[in-house]
Amino acid sequence: METISIVGGGIAGLALAACLDQDRFEVTVYEKRPELPVVGTVLAMWPNAQRALAEVGVLDKARAVSPVIGSGSIRDAAGEPWVTVNGGDMFGISRIDLLRLLDASVPRSVSRITRRVDAVPSGADIVVGADGVHSAVRRAIWGGRTAARLTPYLAVRGVLPAPVNPADVGEYWGRGDLFGLANAAGGTNWYASYRSNLGPAGIDVASILEEARHHFAQHAPAIRSVLAAATPELSLAQRIWTTPPLASYVRGNAVLVGDAAHAMTPNLGRGACESLVDAVTLAGLLNTRPVGEALRSYDRRRRLRTQALSLASAALMKVALADAAQPFRDRLLNLARRRNGPAAVVSGPAG
Repeated sequence: METISIVGGGIAGLALAACLDQDRFEVTVYEKRPELPVVGTVLAMWPNAQRALAEVGVLDKARAVSPVIGSGSIRDAAGEPWVTVNGGDMFGISRIDLLRLLDASVPRSVSRITRRVDAVPSGADIVVGADGVHSAVRRAIWGGRTAARLTPYLAVRGVLPAPVNPADVGEYWGRGDLFGLANAAGGTNWYASYRSNLGPAGIDVASILEEARHHFAQHAPAIRSVLAAATPELSLAQRIWTTPPLASYVRGNAVLVGDAAHAMTPNLGRGACESLVDAVTLAGLLNTRPVGEALRSYDRRRRLRTQALSLASAALMKVALADAAQPFRDRLLNLARRRNGPAAVVSGPAG
């Protein structure tokens, strides 16, 4: 049997371990976290991610614990809608629930090693870097120039047990900031981004919530209400990092998946989705083709697509978080609203 070492037991690593042919591969997953997290935000599952969940065998279970996203509006800071987006069949799953379902899908024959990996495991036929934006595998094999890049933006996210008002669902674009409200299982999912010099390490969530309440004090009432109810125990705060574009996701017997390969800004909501697609694509190829051919095919299928999504997400972040250009952006969107009628509806995503 060929041996595969998967460094990282997050979304991409667990999905890959769940889909690999256990009769062909001896699989080991390295994960520094001894237990699954207890706090997490909601992840939108686009159609391609839903197909990946079906490959893993957990799509029905994921739908059962997740509300349909429905429709939401892109709004100005005061809450006036510019455009309404119909989410179609997309649903939003808690990161905690997704990791739980993926973890339960990993066969018992997969070895689990709980420890931090600072060097590439030796002796495996294939090494998979599924260890996130600060990937030790990427730094060790692709070199120091591929280290993660720090953006000037802070991401603050949380959940509340109270249900969201459907009239408030959507994303609010202010001057250099954004705030989002969406459905979550049994409550509300919220998120915010704005420029910050805090961190990148040692960010105190309670202090960030106070800063956010002050920052968004003049925004829509729905935002102020959510932040007033937010608690550190159900919130997360971190600086946003991205990875530089790579010439290949494969080097020798090593391959990158998920954020280790293409960490992107969260504005398109595609990071977790593309991690799932990476995993099932790589597993399907390794299960059916010689290793070298499988790795080359994976790189061809996934690199250009994910890098294009990374560029698109970064471009959308610049629009959503426009600072000096915010008045011009708002005038254009207000003009489009007047021409098309109140909150023109855009149909849901196709892939």
